[in-house]
Amino acid sequence: MKQNQSTKGFTLVEIMIVVVIIGLLAAMAIPAFQKVRQSSQDKAVLNNARQLSAAADQYYLENGVSSVTLSSLVGSANYVKALNLVANETYPGAYTQGETITIIGIAGVRTITYAP
Repeated sequence: MKQNQSTKGFTLVEIMIVVVIIGLLAAMAIPAFQKVRQSSQDKAVLNNARQLSAAADQYYLENGVSSVTLSSLVGSANYVKALNLVANETYPGAYTQGETITIIGIAGVRTITYAP
């Protein structure tokens, strides 16, 4: 007696081709995603630096001083309500009028400088 063998399903070669194609697509997509993520983090940190610089300028004008600490700028009753960290960065503890602001440790490796 003859048995009817079913030929439904995929062969090993077809499955391997699909796996290779998916691997190639992932190899192209992951670096692009990381670049977009880094750019987004840098823009958010730069925006925080701009807000801190503007808050410091307002503090200088209102108090007639040329330097201020971070704790005088950030808080529920201060100029910046909350400072949201996006990549575990570190902001300076004090700001002096006319000096650049350097944020270090962005994602543990990058530094951004903002000149007001």
